[in-house]
Amino acid sequence: MDKLKKVLSGQDTEDRGGLSEVVEATSLSSGTRIKGFIACFAVGILCSLLGTLLLWVPRKGLYLFAVFYTFGNIASLGSTVFLMGPMTQLKRMFEPTRLIATIMVLLCFALTLCSAFWWHNKGLALIFCILQSLALTWYSLSYIPFARDAVKKCFTVCLA
Repeated sequence: MDKLKKVLSGQDTEDRGGLSEVVEATSLSSGTRIKGFIACFAVGILCSLLGTLLLWVPRKGLYLFAVFYTFGNIASLGSTVFLMGPMTQLKRMFEPTRLIATIMVLLCFALTLCSAFWWHNKGLALIFCILQSLALTWYSLSYIPFARDAVKKCFTVCLA
């Protein structure tokens, strides 16, 4: 809006590059970012819940579960793009501290869909859905300071 006011009043005389104009035109306000995050996250939760309900459909239930559950997790993970932007999200996903977790999440997404569509193996689809949940949890914990260390210590104490 400020940009429009400057242009209309004749105060915007600087020659800007095309890329900076595109970035400025496509940037979202904080309110829009929050709304986008909530909408995308809600779609993700809805897909995951729908997948869980479809688990009980005869013959095709497990395949539908794997697909909807995976797409729900992808939408939930993608919702954070609204909060920090796509490039920042990608940079943070592949930081050394969460590189292995990111690879595991993406690998579980792919293997879940492969087991449902190409291999037609219900058991593998269910195992990969469980691994998907665990990998996504471990990935999410990487954004909370000292959360992974606390979980490791808790398991160490419980198993010792």
